Amino acid sequence: MSQENYNILQVNETATDEEITASYEQLKAKYNEDKWLDGEAGNEAARMLGKLDAAYKEVMDERRERRQNTSGDSAYEEVSKCIRSGDIARAQSLLDGFNERTAEWHYLQSVVFYKKNWMNESKKQLEIAMQMDGGNAKYREAYEKLNARADYNTKTGGAPNTNPNVNSGDEQMGGNWCANCASFCYTYLCINCLCNMCCNCR
Repeated sequence: MSQENYNILQVNETATDEEITASYEQLKAKYNEDKWLDGEAGNEAARMLGKLDAAYKEVMDERRERRQNTSGDSAYEEVSKCIRSGDIARAQSLLDGFNERTAEWHYLQSVVFYKKNWMNESKKQLEIAMQMDGGNAKYREAYEKLNARADYNTKTGGAPNTNPNVNSGDEQMGGNWCANCASFCYTYLCINCLCNMCCNCR
């Protein structure tokens, strides 16, 4: 990647995509205004506007390609780390940057939706993942657990566990349901929620 592109965008190579976009939009507004100036100042602003657009496209295209091609596994692992740390917005931003949406992409998108408590959307993404990679045991297990939790919520009306002998645990993926799964055995089924999904992400 040419350092010149970053110079044109007035950011350094360590800037985030969001920071690059913000600088790009600010500079574009400035050059759009300055291009109406008389003489060379207006001409220079018009030239810079063209350079700015080209630099932004090249930088963002290269970053998207690098996320996918440096190592697909590495890119997915970065998403997984964001999920485990609770940075769901960052995880979604990374997923949005993928051009190729593989079964693993849909699996991770399902996890993100689960963290947002969007159960229907999470289930749909898991179904797509299984259609694309039907032999993947991780996807099937996650799907079964998601259905089990949905069934549990239906039967209990979404009521929290009232068993005084055990803790209810964190009902969001990434919580400690595995450690507290006894809290659900007393009703009808031990539900290990999608917390293991994230833990087993590549």
